[in-house]
Amino acid sequence: MKEDTNKQEFLFGAANYKILIIGLVVIAIGFILMSGGANENPNVFNEEVYNFRRIRLAPTVVLIGFGITIYSILKKSTKKE
Repeated sequence: MKEDTNKQEFLFGAANYKILIIGLVVIAIGFILMSGGANENPNVFNEEVYNFRRIRLAPTVVLIGFGITIYSILKKSTKKE
């Protein structure tokens, strides 16, 4: 019996990596949603900082992305041997 020692084994399966990438993309979308709201004059307060997108939607999207990423790590991979 000869063992193949040159074969590289990944930590997760292909499905885990796909789910991980999806989670990272969702996190990136959440941070993009948080951006903006800058003001040209720093002495004038801009109410645009406290709109729904930046206060409620973006953090929720980021947390969902973190949940997807954690799921991809904890999911049992089905490796073919």
